[in-house]
Amino acid sequence: MSLNRTNNIKQLAEEELDVLILGGGINGAVAAASLAAKGVKVGLIDKGDFAGATSSNSSNLAWGGIKYLESHEYRLVNKLCKSRNNLMKHYPSSVTEVRFLTTIQKGFRFPVWFVFMGTLAYWLFGRLFTMAPKYLTRNAIKQLEPSIKVTGAQAGFEYSDAFLKDNDSRFVFNFITAAAKKSALVANYVESIKAVRENNQWVIDAKDNTTDETFTIKAKTLINACGPMVDQVNKSTKQKTSHHHLFSKGVHLTVERISKDHRVLAFFASDGRLFFVLPMGSKTCIGTTDNQVESHKTEVTDEDRQFILDNANTLLELDKPLTKADIIAERCGVRPLAIEAEEGVADWVALSRKHAIDVNKFDKHISIFGGKLTDCINVGDEIADIVEDLSIPMKKTTSRWYGEPADSVKAKFMSAMAEIDKLTPKGAIEPLSSRFWRRYGEDAFILLEAIKQDPSKAELALEHTEFTWAEIDWVAENEMVVNLEDLLRRRSKATLVIRKEYLDNADGLEAVSERLFGDQAQQKVADFRNAVSLNRG
Repeated sequence: MSLNRTNNIKQLAEEELDVLILGGGINGAVAAASLAAKGVKVGLIDKGDFAGATSSNSSNLAWGGIKYLESHEYRLVNKLCKSRNNLMKHYPSSVTEVRFLTTIQKGFRFPVWFVFMGTLAYWLFGRLFTMAPKYLTRNAIKQLEPSIKVTGAQAGFEYSDAFLKDNDSRFVFNFITAAAKKSALVANYVESIKAVRENNQWVIDAKDNTTDETFTIKAKTLINACGPMVDQVNKSTKQKTSHHHLFSKGVHLTVERISKDHRVLAFFASDGRLFFVLPMGSKTCIGTTDNQVESHKTEVTDEDRQFILDNANTLLELDKPLTKADIIAERCGVRPLAIEAEEGVADWVALSRKHAIDVNKFDKHISIFGGKLTDCINVGDEIADIVEDLSIPMKKTTSRWYGEPADSVKAKFMSAMAEIDKLTPKGAIEPLSSRFWRRYGEDAFILLEAIKQDPSKAELALEHTEFTWAEIDWVAENEMVVNLEDLLRRRSKATLVIRKEYLDNADGLEAVSERLFGDQAQQKVADFRNAVSLNRG
């Protein structure tokens, strides 16, 4: 595996690539993993950190698109349900079934029985892969979830979808790791300044944003996987496409735990839009908003906060109403919605999250629009087929390019961790074995050996988090962490569930920074402490 950032940048400048991918969100990450597994010489760069934009601001759900039944997009629902099931099957430690408890208020636009029939249809689209839906009376809802205010409710139901046990950006990063293990050259904080097609290849002027040093990358094919910035990048490379993006802003707020159980509470907000109360570790995430915005550069407003808090207070029965003081963290991102150029002004509310891929065969240029985490495996497969069609040679393989290691490997690891689990730090919400396996896969064996040789490596490295010293050692050498925000916001969900002021003053922050950054440790701590007090996307 090559996740040494300095070495990768050096090789990017020296080698001619088959494919260079711009953008390290979910689309770019799965494209890199799929291509690298097929022997393609692939590089990937991102001007910020991996999963730094939309792919770190989702609801952490892998869902089959139940809301698209209302707009009669049955083929899309069928496809997304298959994709969700595929993720659950091949990432059983990371993508797990979760129950949605949906309450229908009086006066809703459809009768409860009709909506419940929709959940049964959704279950059938999902090939009965999950638990069956269940109709719930008001009393049944209250018994299952006392935090729901049933005054004004007609009835409700439970149905299943899937949930990421870690955060979305961690899931994306594991595809980056998978690509690197197959010799992909990946580097964060590297920006494409200029890209031109010359002599049947792409010549990219790149800049290392950590040093401002520039270098040149050459590739036969260029993939624009820049998420919300796809249109902007295409303009700079003079690419005309049949699709472009509209943006919908989504905001989530983290508060102390509301639901006693690990389930998603789903409602329809005051304006008719979906509203979720989501589990996030030991905390609860509430939202989201859905507002059209003109630019991908957006932030949480007081109006966003008040909308979410007001709906939470209206729909939930809490000991005391939620206020802005209860917000532990917040995040904000845009959903890039793919639209065909000839559509002109579209009904953006009705647009789905389906992806679109535009290809310029003459220039060997590919643009990925829209998409969502649920459909990521399909994106990876489609990109590989397109790249092969552009005359990039690929090796034939019968093995999958995605998924966790085999069950036998996991069983071996769990057995070997039996004694080590006794060293799990006090207060941890799960044993070291399950967390190590989910986050690091087969590399967890290296953490196991480190702890066997030095049991102190199982001790907590940073107060309020679950990071052990064995993990910090691994991260320092293998996860391209350039600053503390990379570690605490995207390699983990720490800043999404822990108040910023707690982390600023956490025991071990300086020691962890020294292990990660050496002589730059104090500056990195200062930079982190000087960041805004709430976690914005």
